[in-house]
Amino acid sequence: MKICVAQARPIKGDIPANIENHKKLVQLAVFNKADIIIFPELSITGYEPELSKELATDADDTRFDEFQAISDDREITIGIGAPTKDSAGVCITMIIFQPHQSRQTYSKQYLHADEEEFFSSGKSSIGLVGTPKNIAFAICYELSVPAHSENAFKSGAQIYIASVAKTAGGVEKAIKSLSDIANKYSMTVLMSNCVGQCEGSECGGKTSIWNDKGLLVGQLNDVCEGILIMNTDTQEMIGITTE
Repeated sequence: MKICVAQARPIKGDIPANIENHKKLVQLAVFNKADIIIFPELSITGYEPELSKELATDADDTRFDEFQAISDDREITIGIGAPTKDSAGVCITMIIFQPHQSRQTYSKQYLHADEEEFFSSGKSSIGLVGTPKNIAFAICYELSVPAHSENAFKSGAQIYIASVAKTAGGVEKAIKSLSDIANKYSMTVLMSNCVGQCEGSECGGKTSIWNDKGLLVGQLNDVCEGILIMNTDTQEMIGITTE
């Protein structure tokens, strides 16, 4: 399986522009024969908690139809980050498009204290995905909650993908935590982060991949958009920046 994590530069609150940018990175992944591509936290709006209620949508938003069409046509799974409406409020969600399947969601279950004013804890989870089904998802702060990665491991995950929006300081902490998770559970671990502005701060990029021994085997820089792909069968890495 070829697993891809994207490093995107979201435009604050501009869903149409971000969709177009996502499509460019998806096509780059398709060209390189990726089976799955995962984008950063809230990638379709930018990480902007104060705008989340205004921008909140749902998985069936027709603006996302193009992602499903690409998924069906190119046999690629696509995970984008968006704020979604829930009976309790707004959730931080990954909307997942799988070939010829209904759209599904994974919503962030563990919120950072700073997020509780704007978001509700998510209840939706699609479980493991992939062929075979061995991929678990985490959204940003969840990677810092030991129970989250432990539950992923106990459920049979062999691959753990964290979709984040981290500043330069935050991403260094995440890098250490994700390396430890990979080593502790002998899982391949990937992280998709943003570059550019999020919530008035500069995101730190460094989208990364660790092998099942916790060793860093691939990383993008901290300024450019791009994709990072790992072939789980051959361990071959491909890193491409678009700037």
